[in-house]
Amino acid sequence: MKHTLKVTIALVLFFFMAQFTGLLVINRYIDHKKTFETKKTEWTPLPYNLERPEVENQSFSFIYISIAILIGTVLVLLLVRFNKPLIWKLWFFATVWITLSIAFSAFINNIVAAILALAISVLKLYRPNMIIQNMSEVFIYGGLASIFVPMINLFAAFMLLIVVSIYDFVAVFKTKHMIKLAKFQSKSRVFAGLLIPYQRGKISIKNKIASNAEAKEKNSKVAVLGGGDIGFTLIFAGVVMKGLMLKEAVLTGFLKTLIIPFFVSLALLMLLLKGQQNKFYPAMPVLSIGCFIGYLVVLLI
Repeated sequence: MKHTLKVTIALVLFFFMAQFTGLLVINRYIDHKKTFETKKTEWTPLPYNLERPEVENQSFSFIYISIAILIGTVLVLLLVRFNKPLIWKLWFFATVWITLSIAFSAFINNIVAAILALAISVLKLYRPNMIIQNMSEVFIYGGLASIFVPMINLFAAFMLLIVVSIYDFVAVFKTKHMIKLAKFQSKSRVFAGLLIPYQRGKISIKNKIASNAEAKEKNSKVAVLGGGDIGFTLIFAGVVMKGLMLKEAVLTGFLKTLIIPFFVSLALLMLLLKGQQNKFYPAMPVLSIGCFIGYLVVLLI
């Protein structure tokens, strides 16, 4: 078992919460009235005059996203190479603020959402603790998925999971740059993903992400799950949900979609139970299998 049972269950529960909340956010951005009238998925505009990327052929959108991932990886690796944690912090802060604002705006006034998101982003950067870190992560990926789900069809969603799974495997076991990125985030005291400390209290991110594979004392360890593992699986589930909304009632479509996060959470649980301590594992290949199994179950219902 990679972590203690208590920590493992907490990590899986936070993961499922992020998937559930993310689907709620995506669903709020679907214009169900227009969707019913036009028989195609219609979306309400993003707040703050933000624009979603326009893609002529959604089947190839996974290529653009894959390229963006590679560019982003190169940029962060350059920050690692030249030791520029301040730039990473600014990038991280801006991304968290924008995505949280989008997520909160699905439920509350835009101005209030932006102020609340700003406050949480500041706390996340300067006063991180278990609640702030993980509850913000629960909402962040719903905001992110609300940008990308409209530009992706089911074929692209499948291909995206396959490409990201291969990338994750190579990044952890071959080039090992994913480990370097985790250590860089540790040094910067910020981390994009879920963090469950073995001891309750304030999270001291420095040295803990890296030392998760090296720590000699139980009390110095944390369980981590990268944000990409949450985001890409949520995007897949969101694409499935937007398709279901064309032929199901809103509640029925939402509940059917939850089958996918359920199976993905089971896949994560199996990975954590079977994994060994002090080792890094690429989660996306396993989580993608959970997505595919969940989708097959949705088809059978």
